[in-house]
Amino acid sequence: METGTVGSDKGIGFAVLFSVVALFAAVAMLAVGDQFATAIGFAAAMVAACLAVAATHIYW
Repeated sequence: METGTVGSDKGIGFAVLFSVVALFAAVAMLAVGDQFATAIGFAAAMVAACLAVAATHIYW
């Protein structure tokens, strides 16, 4: 069984970055009272979460 080495931790860094962005967007979604701002926070959290998963798949 062959194993490969990874020369960079860029995928993990991007995953952490986008996870933190998703967390802040989710907190902002709960903190605001306006329904439109809540929808924007939810959309931002979903996009950031998708990018976090994609970053690990692309760069790692």
